[in-house]
Amino acid sequence: MKTHLIALLSGILFGAGLALAHMIDPNKVLNFLDVTGHWDPSLLFVMIGALSVAMIAFRFILKRPAPLLSTSFHLPQKTSIDPKLIAGAAIFGIGWGMSGYCPGPSVTGLSLFSSESVIMILTIYLGFFACHRLLDRP
Repeated sequence: MKTHLIALLSGILFGAGLALAHMIDPNKVLNFLDVTGHWDPSLLFVMIGALSVAMIAFRFILKRPAPLLSTSFHLPQKTSIDPKLIAGAAIFGIGWGMSGYCPGPSVTGLSLFSSESVIMILTIYLGFFACHRLLDRP
């Protein structure tokens, strides 16, 4: 129960941060990506701030033997860059550029009853299903 409550509070904090940074506004994101038109560099500062906090926090957190609410850290084991990773990153980038949403802000947008967020979440799950069907064939 305690883990679920902390996960809920973390999600609310993350969503509030996305809303405060206007990351849930697809036009804000699309203007950031429009470097040859009406470029809005403000999200660059949001990203730099987030990366700075993460880099500092990871130095301290990973020195611990385990997280506060788990028996071990669950870090990625794969370190190589392969065609699947490149294709996935390209599809993610194209989808983000076309819609102005990435998964976090689209979930946050659901709380605002955004039809774009609903479409984005449905297409993410459609992509999961398609990838599973195409790549996990016997």
